[in-house]
Amino acid sequence: MEPLFSVQILGSNSALPAYNRHPTSQLLNVNNQYYLIDCGEGTQMQLRRYGLKMQRIKVIFISHLHGDHYFGLIGLLNSFHLLGRKAGLTIVCPEGLKQILELQMDAANGKLQYPISYIFTDHIGDSHEPKLVFSDNHVKVEAFPLKHRVLCCGFMFKETKKLPAFKAELMERYKIPIAAIPGIKHGDDFETEDGQVISNKDLTIPSPEPRTYAYCTDTAPLPHLSDFLKGVNLLYHEATFTEELRSRAKQTFHSTAKQAAEIALQSEVRQLIIGHFSARYKTLEALLQEARETFEQTELAEEGMLFEIQ
Repeated sequence: MEPLFSVQILGSNSALPAYNRHPTSQLLNVNNQYYLIDCGEGTQMQLRRYGLKMQRIKVIFISHLHGDHYFGLIGLLNSFHLLGRKAGLTIVCPEGLKQILELQMDAANGKLQYPISYIFTDHIGDSHEPKLVFSDNHVKVEAFPLKHRVLCCGFMFKETKKLPAFKAELMERYKIPIAAIPGIKHGDDFETEDGQVISNKDLTIPSPEPRTYAYCTDTAPLPHLSDFLKGVNLLYHEATFTEELRSRAKQTFHSTAKQAAEIALQSEVRQLIIGHFSARYKTLEALLQEARETFEQTELAEEGMLFEIQ
């Protein structure tokens, strides 16, 4: 069975919760390893609503320090504590968030019973190039600067490339010992007892190309990102307004649905999700229609939606 690589929408609105839409939060699931992306107010309630085991979250990525992207965090951290968490947690975020969380804990004379390690993203704002901020056996994550009123980072999640599969049916034919298989998976040829060299490409099945997910939250449109985003499987790009409010989008360093679709088109991505909707929109059909006129493979980041990358 192919390992899971999916994104579930927990919150899709911008600053104000409205019309049963919560502020921004998403959960990336890579083979049942959970990575939380932003943590707006109500995130832990959404995790429970959709039956997601919050204790599986191993890393939290916070794009920037506007409240609709982190106001749900202190409650979630405290719930981890109350549920008996012992495993460490990593938070990738601007440095100021550490001070905010420590102030909240100190004010209540509280102490968490699990360790938190921080990876700060402040240096990302000084560079136009993406920087590796986290990696494990499942994903590597690069952060890149967006254009907002405060330091804000997008994140590129790339699945760790798997080793090729060994053709087990060749073991008996070439009398390949089990001990040789790890080396073959790492690129070794195999020499038989009679001196015949079997090339690695004949012994293995190449692994699929790693799957990718790019997360571009609060930002004015940045056409130069298209090279970095080129060909990603799934792109989330904020679309706070429709074109009729383009001037408002520019003023607040946000994007319209059309502008998000233009980025997707330029980047030749496979699919686009738009979100971070303004509370002025009771229904979202106008934003979806506007984006699809430019990039047909667009979907709304409606809460509970699960986007699985095959």
